[in-house]
Amino acid sequence: MKHWLWLSLVVILLDQATKWLVLGTLSPYQVLEVLPNLNLTLMFNRGAAFSFLADAGGWQRWLFAGFALLVTLALAIWLTRLSRGERLLAAGLALIIGGAVGNLIDRVAFGHVVDFIQVYLPLIPLNLFNPWPAFNVADSAISIGVVLLLIETLRSGNPQR
Repeated sequence: MKHWLWLSLVVILLDQATKWLVLGTLSPYQVLEVLPNLNLTLMFNRGAAFSFLADAGGWQRWLFAGFALLVTLALAIWLTRLSRGERLLAAGLALIIGGAVGNLIDRVAFGHVVDFIQVYLPLIPLNLFNPWPAFNVADSAISIGVVLLLIETLRSGNPQR
């Protein structure tokens, strides 16, 4: 099932291309409204999800880079061991691998991850989590990949299958 790595490559290329486009177009924290609840805003995340450990002093760069590398290797090994019928699982793993490598490139090259998609959630009361923390194409691929893995887990738990 290693042929699914084409999807990882597409995610990496799309992620890096959009980041370079935003880096060349926007100044840090400049807001460009795309839709009423969607902005492009160049931000830099030195931490992990939701800026976890962003102010840790710099060591977190290599911790998160090492973690991303280990997870990528483990997922790639898992992907190569799948059977032909496990396409949904393969797609999910490939998306996660692509997203992890896309953010790993940023972390190694810049010391931070480039984020730029900023969403406002209109149905959230009292504007909690508004705007939603900025993210990028790699983060989106990881999120979709995790959802696909969860769907596959729920499907495979079906006694009729």
